[in-house]
Amino acid sequence: MKKVAVLLAPGFEEGEAIVTIDILRRLHLDVELVSCAESRAVVSYHDIPMVADATLAERMDKMYDAVVLPGGPQGSVNLAGNRDVVRFIAMHDNAGKYICPICSAAARVLAGNGLLKGRRYVCSGDLWQDIKDGDYIDAPVVEDGNLISGKGFGHVFDFAFTVAARLLGDDAPVRDHADHIYYRW
Repeated sequence: MKKVAVLLAPGFEEGEAIVTIDILRRLHLDVELVSCAESRAVVSYHDIPMVADATLAERMDKMYDAVVLPGGPQGSVNLAGNRDVVRFIAMHDNAGKYICPICSAAARVLAGNGLLKGRRYVCSGDLWQDIKDGDYIDAPVVEDGNLISGKGFGHVFDFAFTVAARLLGDDAPVRDHADHIYYRW
């Protein structure tokens, strides 16, 4: 079974995290919530407390098939400023694992730490205007090699379905779920 780490930093966008977790788990992917704080307890952008499965310190040496980075104005700033998060992402990226930022995470976390590596990406708002490291594409979801980026909360279903399809290596079960719970993906 494919394993996915969802990195939660204080201020993460809960809608992006929860919908992605829900879709991936519905499709029987092994999703682990990883707190990028000192404790497993993390408070979201809209002050919703969540308890992660583990802290990043406990999982620094574990390899996942994908790393999901929810956005959120403060959440992405906190991810970007955490050296362990940057090291964790770089380790997975260098191993060819999927790196999956949504909303502001591509701009703040990846571009802000030299991790876009010239790849095509999407992010929310006008954050792309100051980025020189990648090629911004205005689309709901952009794929470039092992990078799958989502524009933001309004496109979280497209993002989550795309991540699931790539991890499963098969669009058929993902399309069945998309038709059942949301729309024709």
